[in-house]
Amino acid sequence: MTRTADEIKGAVKEFYGERATKAAACCGTTDYRDKLYLVDDVADLPETVTSYGCGNPTAIAGLREGETVLDLGSGPGLDCFLSAKAVGATGRVIGLDMTQEMLDLANANRDKLGLTNVEFRKGEMESMPIDESTVDVIISNCVINLSPDKDAVFRESHRVLKPGGRFHVSDVVLSRELSDTEKDDLALWAGCASGALLESDYIARLQAAGFGEVRVDSRGKIGEKPWYSATLSAFNGDAPKASCC
Repeated sequence: MTRTADEIKGAVKEFYGERATKAAACCGTTDYRDKLYLVDDVADLPETVTSYGCGNPTAIAGLREGETVLDLGSGPGLDCFLSAKAVGATGRVIGLDMTQEMLDLANANRDKLGLTNVEFRKGEMESMPIDESTVDVIISNCVINLSPDKDAVFRESHRVLKPGGRFHVSDVVLSRELSDTEKDDLALWAGCASGALLESDYIARLQAAGFGEVRVDSRGKIGEKPWYSATLSAFNGDAPKASCC
């Protein structure tokens, strides 16, 4: 059996919609948030700003004041809110999510924080409701692996980025190919495993979508399971050269 895109998206929406509802009721967990982010960075965020990620893409994004940031699969909004601090009042942050419960939670969290430079849009990564060449930086935290059509995600990412734009994500990748049984397991899909790519495949697909330099910035611990977390960067053009002195 091969799962259809609709089956996969349906399972993902159900799983994360339930999580959002629990978090909105203040019974969500902040465990991942506390493990992945500096305490001082998230100290002012409500407990309803939970993290379901596998890394901290804002830590490698090098965000600058005035930039426009797009967060793919923005969930409760944590990475959007951290990005909003970095880009300042002249910058802009767009969170994209396909799950209405997550959008409701993110908007409620934004209102609690009183942020005016963050907006959340409903949509899918494979067909982004974003104009071409309008985004400086794309971030995402353990979400692209959930897409049944990653080539479309990467093409769309390249489309919406400005020339010289940057793509910085945390995601789950594979250390070996999965069995057919593992690939068809909807619980593993929602759990960020069944849809993951081999690291080399991830890089090759980004390059095929038009990105210039693509690199792996870090890798999580590889244990008994055939998947691990990694942070990856890609550039719409050449990577910026590091300044000295």
